[in-house]
Amino acid sequence: MTFGRGMLAEWLLDPDVTYLNHGTVGAPPRRVLEAQQRIRNEIERQPSAFLLRDLAVTDMGRSRRPEPLLRTAARAVAAFVGARETDLAFVENATTGANAVLRSIDLREGDEIVITEFGYGGVARAAAYAARRAGAQVREVPMPYPVEHPDAIVRAIEAALTPRTRIVVVDHVTSETALILPVAAIAGRCRERGVAVLVDGAHGPGAVPVDVVSLGVEWYSANLHKWAFTPRPCGFLWAREDRQADLHPPVVTWGLDHGFAVEFDWASTRDPSSFLAAPEGIAFLEQWGPGAVRAYDHGLVWEGAKRLASAWDIEVSVPETMVGTMITIPLPEGAGSTKADARALREALLFEDRIEIQLHAWRGRLWVRLSGQIYNDMSDVDRLASAVRARF
Repeated sequence: MTFGRGMLAEWLLDPDVTYLNHGTVGAPPRRVLEAQQRIRNEIERQPSAFLLRDLAVTDMGRSRRPEPLLRTAARAVAAFVGARETDLAFVENATTGANAVLRSIDLREGDEIVITEFGYGGVARAAAYAARRAGAQVREVPMPYPVEHPDAIVRAIEAALTPRTRIVVVDHVTSETALILPVAAIAGRCRERGVAVLVDGAHGPGAVPVDVVSLGVEWYSANLHKWAFTPRPCGFLWAREDRQADLHPPVVTWGLDHGFAVEFDWASTRDPSSFLAAPEGIAFLEQWGPGAVRAYDHGLVWEGAKRLASAWDIEVSVPETMVGTMITIPLPEGAGSTKADARALREALLFEDRIEIQLHAWRGRLWVRLSGQIYNDMSDVDRLASAVRARF
């Protein structure tokens, strides 16, 4: 089977909807959902034994397994992102992991958290909450746009650092603008200034090659349910070994003071099936080839953006090197400029044209974020082009 709409057979997605929004919440393949259901069935055969003895290191007695199941799954994820299993723990999503970091660091009055204009709104609010409790400040760095070269991002962040800066929060792939940021270069400049770096990798694993150790950052919080084909919710938090002792999950419970991995694993009662099925999502990606999938997705959105630009008489003004599996481009000038305009058009495309896609208002106009996945092809892009052109 070749990539394209024929791949929809591998998903439960409605074939009557043109789904160009994989980046928002992901979409796990049938095979992965089936694996998750098998795990749920196994849990229900002996719920107490599975959840209290087999799942994680606890004090509930002898397990039936050679090692905790969460650690087995974490080993597969760690191998996928170039990490040690002991430095990685499962979290529900990237925002949960970011909350853990931001609420664990010892902020003092007058300290600064630096975020960027490109940052995800949920994480920005988590930073604001952490700062408010400590009497610290959040500084949002304006970003150059259009971005002519990644170095412009590095320079903007470096220029914002002060002696009061304790941590920089930066996206690996930005959410709304869909840009791959030069995380390693940013971390290098921050390290020279003694500033720690937390990476929001919500759109990282699966969409771009990830080797967390080589990035030179202190923490990397990511989703797997977007581009690594796992069930949702499923993400991970990686922490450098010297940053683990004081790192705690947002919900502190029985695992407190038992070490980083145990503390995150030994949580309150929850459904762990998405975490335990994560290796199946990664296996699906590896079946088709991570490089081949990324190349197809990238080619689709890059060429698709140029086709949309021609149809809508707009420009694609981002470097191809900063584009991964998503791209954000402006809509025609007449499409509107407000959040209300964005919501109205998004709903019109969904309910009238059966096209699901992310769009938003920013800098005085509307923008559309095109996600590419191996179940899409250029005919999906053409449907979007025609639907928008018919309105404006």
